[in-house]
Amino acid sequence: MASSCFLRSILFSSPTTTTNIPSRSDPLSAFFPNNLTCPKPSRFSSLSVSSIGRVGECGRKLSEVRSMAMKKRVEIYDTEENLAIDLAKYTADLSDKFCKERGAFTVVVSGGSLIKSLRKLVEEVESIDWSRWHFFWVDERVVPKHHEDSNYKLAYDNFLSKVPIPPGNVYAINDSLSAEAAADDYETCLKHLVNTNVLRVSESTGFPKFDLVLLGMGPDGHVASLFPGHGLCDEKKKWVASITDSPKPPSERITFTFPVINSSAHVALVVCGSGKAEPVQMALNKTGSVPAGSVSAEEELVWFLDKPASSKL
Repeated sequence: MASSCFLRSILFSSPTTTTNIPSRSDPLSAFFPNNLTCPKPSRFSSLSVSSIGRVGECGRKLSEVRSMAMKKRVEIYDTEENLAIDLAKYTADLSDKFCKERGAFTVVVSGGSLIKSLRKLVEEVESIDWSRWHFFWVDERVVPKHHEDSNYKLAYDNFLSKVPIPPGNVYAINDSLSAEAAADDYETCLKHLVNTNVLRVSESTGFPKFDLVLLGMGPDGHVASLFPGHGLCDEKKKWVASITDSPKPPSERITFTFPVINSSAHVALVVCGSGKAEPVQMALNKTGSVPAGSVSAEEELVWFLDKPASSKL
């Protein structure tokens, strides 16, 4: 079935009321352009950490060559405020680099506390060419966009509503579909963006190569909606997968898989709080199989930690 690419463009009308969220039965022409159908695709203190080591059972390195070439560093900050300032500069610098090199910047975010840490992009960075940003989610809960559990709503309320990213460059899921269908629809749209050269493809893996993926981490060490011990951690073929038994509610979600996350040029893991110190230690020292320990990147992986999160290193 051909995708309608409902997710291709979500206008920045407030998601806090249901009247602004089109349902599947609404006439889409009132909300979206007609030509967006996606065809089925044919510096504070630093701790140096080696990028080479055993990867836990929740995911595997795609190639030894990539692992050896990847730069990996850990940045530790006295306060979350300082972390947010440096994260904004890091993101702005990459935006400038990719906009100059290829005329676009593809950035992926998770939900949770990460969105709060992006606030300095709005408060202190004025030179970003927002018109060239393409904005994606690494995972999403299959709930209406006005729902409190929606990662879209979280990002809209705290970030998207405050910056002039073109609405057509914001890629939200079709929340009227089942989890499985929404995952398939999102993957179809990503493949369409590859075909139109918005997204690059990794030469070493064949998966899409986003410019920057910004990840948070849960207290159990999960990233995206890839949870400890879950079978999706070992998914090797799909770009976007559905989950209907998430151990953290809501149970139905979609998520990028590790091959997609790890094929990105740059990945930043942003973690704050003493409650996450143990999985940080497990991930960085490879002493456990927490999903965060399976994260890598084709060019650079950076951990942004506040002091409480780094307290067990």
